[in-house]
Amino acid sequence: MNAALPGPSVDPRLLEILVCPVTRSQLRYDRERQELISASARLAYPIRDGVPVMLVDDARTLDEGET
Repeated sequence: MNAALPGPSVDPRLLEILVCPVTRSQLRYDRERQELISASARLAYPIRDGVPVMLVDDARTLDEGET
C-alpha cells in the first residue's frame, strides 16, 4: 500500500508562472516539505493551506546540502 504524500498539490500552471521574488529564477516544488525552493537564492518559500507564501521574511534559508 502506497503512503499518500503530505499536503495538497500545487496547481502546475501556478508553478509555471511563479518565480523567486529575490532572483526572479524558477522555483522547484518540494511536495514532502510543502515548499517552493529557490536554489539560486538558497531559500524555501512555505506553502500554507495550498497557497504559496512568497515573502522573503517567511522563507527558510536552505542548509548547505539542500538545493
